Amino acid sequence: MLWSNWQRCGQLLQQARCKSNLPPFDHASKFKVVNPPSPEWQLGGGLPKRMKDWSEEVNYAKRKTWDFTNSENIKSSYRLLTSAIIPRPVALVSTLSSDGYPNLAPFSYFSMVSHNPPMISLSFSLSTRRPKDTRTNILANKEFTVSIISEPFIEAANATSVESPADTDEWIISGLTKENSTLVKPPFVRESAISMECELYSFQDICLPSSAEPTTTVVLGLIRQIHVRESVLSDDGTTVDPAKLRPVARLGGTTYARLLEGFDLPRLSWRAIKDDYQSLDDTKLP
Repeated sequence: MLWSNWQRCGQLLQQARCKSNLPPFDHASKFKVVNPPSPEWQLGGGLPKRMKDWSEEVNYAKRKTWDFTNSENIKSSYRLLTSAIIPRPVALVSTLSSDGYPNLAPFSYFSMVSHNPPMISLSFSLSTRRPKDTRTNILANKEFTVSIISEPFIEAANATSVESPADTDEWIISGLTKENSTLVKPPFVRESAISMECELYSFQDICLPSSAEPTTTVVLGLIRQIHVRESVLSDDGTTVDPAKLRPVARLGGTTYARLLEGFDLPRLSWRAIKDDYQSLDDTKLP
């Protein structure tokens, strides 16, 4: 009976994901480096002329404003901000409860904070219905792991987002594999090419300016060790090749994205541009 229920769940998931009007996922597509959008751009050039469509379709459109100083508008902030601040990196966070129960959950409120010290951030939206297990576990045990999500196991990773009882094992739901950490107790995801062992550095509960009730908790995690599969490293052995990693990003709603193109833009040197800047500045003098 249990197995038939799992099969039924899998069928429902497949039906929800596979929409007949959408093209199939192209497994052959891989990340490639292309030229930047406007290689001819010059200092002071602003929006290039070749971007006429953007200028006409976007720059001349009316603006709609959400005033978040009005508490009524906060209700619409989630859908708006998660669709506007994109793409966001997404990772699986593994923790253990005080009783040793494992928890695995995906996070797109996740980012790098600094490289010195090596540090990442996690953000938790607090609910009055039930606390976030990951937040509770991190604050109690001060340890967690973070595993970067790649295309091949995105469905398994997404399955861990289910809201389930606290004693539910998301590792079973996803079918992903635990790998023992070296310095912390929570395991990381074996299928992930990049995993980080972290300890709690600090946390901050955040409230609305007009309230003393926390609505969000921000956690800073110190990366004690990072494990990277050599198969996703670049030829220099010190950086990750995005074409090999095949990372996944989060957009708004239930939409994810993949990384298929990138372009290089070198950082400008002041020594190289200071004379041109002075010429541009002189032309603007009255």
